[in-house]
Amino acid sequence: MKNVFKRVACMAVLGATALMASAKDNYVAYLFTYFTGNAPEKEQICYALSHDGWNYTPLNQGMPVIGSDSIALTGCVRDPHILRGEDGYFYQVVTDMKSSLGWSSNRGMVLMRSRDLIHWEHHTIHFPDRYQGTMFARVVRVWAPQTIYDESAGKYMVYFSILTDDESCPYDRVYYAYANSDFSDFEGEPKVLFDVKNASIDTDIVRDDEGLYHVFFKTEGQRQKGIKQFITPDLHDLSKWELQPGFCQDTNKAVEGSGVFRLHDGTWVLMYDCYTSYHYQFCKSTDLRTFKQVQDTKTHGVFTPRHGTVIAITQSEYNLLTAWSDLLEATTELKTRPTPTLTLQQLDGRKAMLEAAQKVLDGPTSAKAYKAQAKKIQKFLK
Repeated sequence: MKNVFKRVACMAVLGATALMASAKDNYVAYLFTYFTGNAPEKEQICYALSHDGWNYTPLNQGMPVIGSDSIALTGCVRDPHILRGEDGYFYQVVTDMKSSLGWSSNRGMVLMRSRDLIHWEHHTIHFPDRYQGTMFARVVRVWAPQTIYDESAGKYMVYFSILTDDESCPYDRVYYAYANSDFSDFEGEPKVLFDVKNASIDTDIVRDDEGLYHVFFKTEGQRQKGIKQFITPDLHDLSKWELQPGFCQDTNKAVEGSGVFRLHDGTWVLMYDCYTSYHYQFCKSTDLRTFKQVQDTKTHGVFTPRHGTVIAITQSEYNLLTAWSDLLEATTELKTRPTPTLTLQQLDGRKAMLEAAQKVLDGPTSAKAYKAQAKKIQKFLK
């Protein structure tokens, strides 16, 4: 994506203000990070915001906020998962994949870290290079990575499914690896997280108030596909994992990409991608065991999300993201406004105004600066 957003979203933070949620901060909204489709221009990271957790408004008019060609080896990404870390960072991992090359064409993932949800450090892990001479060098797909903080290890654990082109992993199996201290690589080789002896993908893990882990995953290889759940007090002692009966989704439609998060009132939300019906479905639960459908997203318009995740955000984070979005939208209008509609003075000044906007976007994170520059552009275009 060759535009002003490419440089903005992917450079490391230089003097950016950290927006860590302290005990005094209250979560007032939700951030949904997702991609929108199988075409390369849709395999990009998008953001949407919500105040209630059910209804979302996309930022940047539904356009990408991070250019995949600036972070991924394939130039496309899918399945973004976002996590608020224990250390003031936000973590995001994505599948490094261009689906038009085939469903067994990706070889790795992208690890990302940010202080402000806007400027992201990024590192790719290409398994054939990273794990030469091992079974992991033979992967033909590495799907849907996600991250959780493993308190027992004091590290961030990234989990994902892999498939190889030989018998070492003949069906999609879920593995995990610990990230290193700066979230730029893995420590050692991945290990099996669980194996149900059939293809399993799209794993999502949350922890409840009792300290139990709820491990959601899609049974891709069985006759009846759907979202299943394990419950366990220990992620690394499989003897304590209990597979729950039935399926979690409240629909008979094909689903994938489950994501679980909690509302401000304590209600749990299970959302999933109804990928053959072209909409998302949101369900609610009070016990993380039974889920009831609440609503679907529309199948048209600027908000048509695919496999993504949601986190709660504070008022200051909400204000920052909306101000940033306003500047992105204003900059796009300035850049794409047809020449015949501009005065000679505007034509002469457009390049300088775009450079000024880019400087603000690349600079220290500031809602005030974003708003001020957006207003300058809006005034300039009148």
